[in-house]
Amino acid sequence: MENDQSRALTAYLHAHIPLSAAMQVSVVAASTDAVVLGAPLEPNINHRSTVFGGSASAVAILAAWSLLHLRLTADGLPSRLVIQSNRMDYDRPISGAFTATSSLSDPSGWPRFVKTLARHKRARIEARAILTYGEAVAGRFEGEFVAFLPETA
Repeated sequence: MENDQSRALTAYLHAHIPLSAAMQVSVVAASTDAVVLGAPLEPNINHRSTVFGGSASAVAILAAWSLLHLRLTADGLPSRLVIQSNRMDYDRPISGAFTATSSLSDPSGWPRFVKTLARHKRARIEARAILTYGEAVAGRFEGEFVAFLPETA
């Protein structure tokens, strides 16, 4: 069920990350604990009539990035947030609409991340996402993200 936070995040992604609009990504659910993004097959299809691996990876990255973005915003730390590295495993073909559900890789590390960010104006954290098609896991993503606080004059 889409709520105001989900609609706002969808609009933000489409405005600031145009690829998300082209892929028809939507926010299914959003909280500071998890973000669930959905995407249809049609704009993400490959030559085998399944989801293109790059699209699956992009949706997983967007889900993890969105979770960190929401958490940083909720903590009053609007940051520049970029992915540094990632690993994507594809468990099965995706032949229709799919979702990516993100979470922190280690939720207990969030306070240390926030403290490091406040102190050094830069910090790294890992997030993950599970791709689901139907009732089955279709892929797994793990990535390291870097947040930078804006420079103050």
